[in-house]
Amino acid sequence: MVKLNRIYTRTGDDGTTGLVDGSRCPKHSARINAMGLVDEANSAIGLAAVLMSGAPGADITRIQNDMFDLGADLATPGDDFAPSEMVLRMVPSQAEWLEARIDALNEKLQPLTSFILPGGTELAARLHVARATTRAAERAMVMLAAELPVNPAALAYINRLSDYLFVLARVVNDNGKRDVKWVPGANR
Repeated sequence: MVKLNRIYTRTGDDGTTGLVDGSRCPKHSARINAMGLVDEANSAIGLAAVLMSGAPGADITRIQNDMFDLGADLATPGDDFAPSEMVLRMVPSQAEWLEARIDALNEKLQPLTSFILPGGTELAARLHVARATTRAAERAMVMLAAELPVNPAALAYINRLSDYLFVLARVVNDNGKRDVKWVPGANR
């Protein structure tokens, strides 16, 4: 269990931050950027969650916990992605759970005949913001993976999460009935 007695430590005043293994990393690094965007995506998900109730809300709580796991995974340098009692790593079952939720939610929806614009209801719009922020986090993670080892289960999870948020936005838009369709070239 994490116990935080003091919020500030002054150790980051030099422009570095601590990683799980005790090493320090510049705050401008690809690793910290990816971690920060995962945190931003989690915050955007939390903003959407304040309008939710029922089963999707329970899913969101689980996802927000998984996002903290993802941040811990990214904060753990190295190429050994096996979880242990001392090392928190994302595992394939976390992305598989998202896939199952996507499939269950998608059963209620009519197939898309056009791309949709982010919006409809306020909750759907917030979910689209969370989706777009999640995609930014994914891009940052892929950029990090070009430099350093990144857990493949973490990459799969963040990719699936944006898909989940897209489908959930359609569900909360009255199962797609309030989706706003893109009309290509409509304003030429």
